[in-house]
Amino acid sequence: MDATTNTSEQKVALTKPAQRRIHAQIPDDKAMLRAAAELTRDINTARPDIYWPDMIGSALVGYAAMTGAILVENTWVAIGLAVVSVLALYRALLFIHEISHLHRTALPGFRTAWNLLVGIPMLTPSLMYESVHTLHHARTKYGTAEDPEYMPLALMKPWSLPLFVAVAALAPIALIVRWGILAPIGLIVPAVRRLTWERFSSLSINPSFRRRPPEDKERKWFLFQQVGASIWAIFLMTTPFWLGWRPLLIALAITAAVAVFNQLRTLVAHLWENEGEAMTVTAQYLDSVNVPRFAAGIWAPVGLRYHALHHLIPSMPYHSLHEAHRRIHAHLGETSTFAEASHPGMLPLVGRIARSTMGRRDG
Repeated sequence: MDATTNTSEQKVALTKPAQRRIHAQIPDDKAMLRAAAELTRDINTARPDIYWPDMIGSALVGYAAMTGAILVENTWVAIGLAVVSVLALYRALLFIHEISHLHRTALPGFRTAWNLLVGIPMLTPSLMYESVHTLHHARTKYGTAEDPEYMPLALMKPWSLPLFVAVAALAPIALIVRWGILAPIGLIVPAVRRLTWERFSSLSINPSFRRRPPEDKERKWFLFQQVGASIWAIFLMTTPFWLGWRPLLIALAITAAVAVFNQLRTLVAHLWENEGEAMTVTAQYLDSVNVPRFAAGIWAPVGLRYHALHHLIPSMPYHSLHEAHRRIHAHLGETSTFAEASHPGMLPLVGRIARSTMGRRDG
């Protein structure tokens, strides 16, 4: 009788989905927070000898490969060059994340150079992240309705995941419309200008997020970027009339692939399990993801494979995150809270989130 009962209970336990951790109820691990601060003080300075060559080299390789993809006749060579362009421009574009965290006095000229070389040409100037991304790191805003970069994807319906990734393919067209059409109209129609700023001027995934007006100290800097992006978008819209459609279509395809690649990375940057409550720093860390494997640097470059560690130490420059992770992990060990945020790769993470949504398909 007891054996039968035990066997039945074991079968139920095996088929029952694991209970989701309530991140909002996780207290801070003070030992981990202290170790993270104390063990990394000497590597917390951005190095210009790494930032500048990495950013410029990635951009130049990306543009050169894109030009080759446009000009060559051989289809397979063009595809190969397009892949190189996607990976290089993807890396160059992700420096926008570093810019949002850099202190104003760090790396003089880097923000302006990046905008001229990458942000404006790709219609993603740094204003779309500056003063927005920092809200995602705010102690009382992460994972709440006020977080521009958070959606409880693991708690949504199954169709939300493919839609979340697929919609990114429309980003290049949306950016041309935003900068080449809506921005000029906004110059003479205040309602359009206000709508465009609130809804279409930030790299946010939270549909309820509304951006506040810029502060006075940001206005001139943001105006420079807006004018540059608008001029470039209007220029791109004229190219089919004197260059034909091939250059623009190939450029759009490459930038669409960059956007989709980034959206896939975003999908596995967090576990997306919070239902809107404020969370401790430790809870934010555990709801975020580290993938320490070297290969993860291909799909999560510029330090973003250590996204959980980045939430623990947001000011840490990307080139120091690997060493910071090594030091903290060695100090705290495999059974620590710190080790819990490490995951094996993109596919297991996608599978985890997908399984969570499947459990809510009838909800």
